[in-house]
Amino acid sequence: MRYFVHIGYNGLHYNGWQKQPGVLNVQGVLEKALTQVLKTPVFIIGCGRTDAHVHASQFFFHMDIEQTWDFDLLFRLNKLLPANIAIFDIIAMDGLQHARFDAVQRSYDYFIHTYKDPFLSGLSSFYLLEDLHFDRMKQAVEILPNYKDYRPFCTSPDKYEHTICNVMSANLAVDSAGDKLRFQIASNRFLSKMIRIIMGQVLKIGKGVLSVDEFESYLVNKQTPALITPAHPQGLYLSKVTYPYLNLPPRTAFSSILQKQTDLSWKTL
Repeated sequence: MRYFVHIGYNGLHYNGWQKQPGVLNVQGVLEKALTQVLKTPVFIIGCGRTDAHVHASQFFFHMDIEQTWDFDLLFRLNKLLPANIAIFDIIAMDGLQHARFDAVQRSYDYFIHTYKDPFLSGLSSFYLLEDLHFDRMKQAVEILPNYKDYRPFCTSPDKYEHTICNVMSANLAVDSAGDKLRFQIASNRFLSKMIRIIMGQVLKIGKGVLSVDEFESYLVNKQTPALITPAHPQGLYLSKVTYPYLNLPPRTAFSSILQKQTDLSWKTL
């Protein structure tokens, strides 16, 4: 029987999702807990791979279990797992749906705060910046859905069969005080460090060291910037994963300070 498992995690202390020897990773922690509770080796496949220190307010993985259980698996797993990983739902699937390959849209949020705040540390990226050119940053973000080939904004494009991404939406918002930023982007797929590289370029535009035309020229000419500086990882969240047969709202926002979608203090630029 195949099951989809709906989870969320704070990735600050993990070396990403993917299981790797010798480092702490989310996949390895989950497989160890599932194996311990179900008393049989369990291997899982995630909906994607998040980088080290990146969070997921919504994430899915699938697993195949031969025998059903006669106890509250959700309760036992959440009791065993560390506080920074939560299981929200365990969903029996009718068939062999695939958590990674069947996803039709993934949405990410990237948060920045421009003043030192101990309560945002680890949940948002701190950049000590003043007088950002929000209008130019907005222009750059708005052109993203017009392009498909994101080879310029990838650290290792040659490892992919292709670098085409169907970016469906992208927007930038700022809070009423002008000292917190939220970048949101949705696509069918993303390349290695793509969002953090884009955000690094947008910050350069905000500081006035890169023009919007130069930014767009990378996409037009499929030319990688001479200097790639990805934005910090801890401000990035995988926030929504959508399937043709499964479209659940996220169960957590990690920080109400950051991610209140109905908070009127946020204004889309």
